[in-house]
Amino acid sequence: MTTRAPLDSPSDPLPGLVGFAAALREAGLRCDAHRVQAYLDAVAHVDVAEPRQLYWAGRLALCAEPDDLPRYDEAFAAWFRDEPPVRQRNVLPVPTPPRIAALLTGPSDAGTSEGQDEQVSVAASDAEILRHRDLAELTKEERRHLRELLDTLSPVPARRPSLRYETSRRGSLDARRTLRAMLADGGEPLRLVRARRRTRPRRTVLLVDVSGSMKPYADALLRFAHVVVRATPSDVEVFTLGTRLTRVSRQLRQRDPERAMLDAAGAVADFAGGTRLGETLRVFLDRWGQRGMARRATVVVFSDGWERGDTRLLGDQAARLRRLAHRVLWVNPHAGHEGYEPVQSGIAAVLPHVDGLLAGHSLATLERLLREIAHA
Repeated sequence: MTTRAPLDSPSDPLPGLVGFAAALREAGLRCDAHRVQAYLDAVAHVDVAEPRQLYWAGRLALCAEPDDLPRYDEAFAAWFRDEPPVRQRNVLPVPTPPRIAALLTGPSDAGTSEGQDEQVSVAASDAEILRHRDLAELTKEERRHLRELLDTLSPVPARRPSLRYETSRRGSLDARRTLRAMLADGGEPLRLVRARRRTRPRRTVLLVDVSGSMKPYADALLRFAHVVVRATPSDVEVFTLGTRLTRVSRQLRQRDPERAMLDAAGAVADFAGGTRLGETLRVFLDRWGQRGMARRATVVVFSDGWERGDTRLLGDQAARLRRLAHRVLWVNPHAGHEGYEPVQSGIAAVLPHVDGLLAGHSLATLERLLREIAHA
């Protein structure tokens, strides 16, 4: 850099500032026309005779990433003065390995030290605290740990009696099989054959509200739905509720959770929008529920109950759903907060037609929901 532009030499600093931007480009900084214009606009509001103000105006407008700072300091010192103004460096904290990761590793060797035992104890404590934290209040790092804990869940599908029977040591007497056994034994009733009804998985339908009021919980609830779908892909259906009804069962059947969430997000066009629960429930019942999807199924609705439409329509559709389904559970994240009362118009309309109002604001409450579904 052979050309220098002292701060107090020219009456019009514009040529020197533009030349300084060109020098930064030669040094490897990405100073495009937009950044240079932002730099000139910033300089217009500072005292160009003050090196410190000029330094910070350029640093904020012309530097795009941390690697640009040393080159910017060198160029500023060479262009305007011998040394850049003294500044306090921001020391980035050294990232520490997450203590909760110890929960996801296998069993340690027999010779584990006392310090490692203490670390595992602290990790278990952190995991237990995270299980009871509100999903809407988690930090980015805690959400990443929550995804790992969700992957460890093992949903047990609910069972229902089948029309077919199977041989069993206990149960009612199977006259047909007993008679066949008598014929095989020469007509003597040597064996009494008993039978009981077989069981088959009970269908589970998850309806997840993705409106604006449920936005802090929507991502975690859809990841929870992905875990349930992956356990029994053929017996679980997932829909999103908002201003429209969207079926995302096919997207959530993928094994990779990130790919499944990405495809589900692409299918949902009304994410973080309004709420018309009554209309979307009616569409679900008319198109899928009445035709068999909701019959004898366990239906779980994840919603805070904020209804912008007609609450009477919502109550009528909830009653209609209750007549079809084996059990209807309503999961409201706000129900887990202290002092909560179900006074919202939507909740008040559906409460007489549901079998249970559960809290879904934490991992612990979602685990309880899995138990409710398994024992339905």
